[in-house]
Amino acid sequence: MKLLRGDGPLIRVGHRGAALLAPENTLESFEAALAQGVDAIEFDVVAPADGALLIGHSLSELPKRPVALEEALSFLAERDVALHVDLKLTTRLDEVANALERHGLVERSVVSSFHLPSLRAVAAHSAPVTIGFTYPEDRYGVSNRRGMKPAIRLGTLALRRALAARVPAMITRTGARALMLQHAVVSPAAIARAHAAGVAVWAWTVDDADELARLDAAGVDAVISNDPRLFAQAAGSAWPASAAREDR
Repeated sequence: MKLLRGDGPLIRVGHRGAALLAPENTLESFEAALAQGVDAIEFDVVAPADGALLIGHSLSELPKRPVALEEALSFLAERDVALHVDLKLTTRLDEVANALERHGLVERSVVSSFHLPSLRAVAAHSAPVTIGFTYPEDRYGVSNRRGMKPAIRLGTLALRRALAARVPAMITRTGARALMLQHAVVSPAAIARAHAAGVAVWAWTVDDADELARLDAAGVDAVISNDPRLFAQAAGSAWPASAAREDR
């Protein structure tokens, strides 16, 4: 699976499919993302008390008609797109690994979580699986709440200044081939340190053209967006000059 952009354009990832265009974590949302030409689709996996594994950010945020993991993988296996599987479960991890193998999707999937034991469990069940480490933890989806954005920005700017120095140890500790970083903590220095170790940086969740421009100029490998139309809009116009500044 392509994790690093190299000399090419950034990798375009639809968040929960295309969460601003269709109900998130549904096949309709996946279709909407594919229609915008994404390179990868991110979705969440949860474990109910019984029954099949489901696609959803949490058990309280399931779509009106929940989609089983098997159904989602069967759908995506027939499309030319990479998968970003974000774990919102800490049990039944062998089922996730086995499902990816059964659908022939291991080679084009990256599995991410902030919970290291979960990542290690998936890797133990499927050695070829690509692991991504998510940072920082956003257990309750606070980063998507508009009213919280001023406070979040102050906190993430402080994290941005400190993160670059921590990247090498983070990579060593997690064994990840990709760091899934909240967009505001990403800096050129952090990206450079990750790239020096051969590790990719994917930024979540970006729905603003100026922030997309900043990250692209910084050299981020992939951007995850609720609205994949943003990528086409950005490609069709020059980046704002202010967005190209390097914030180290």
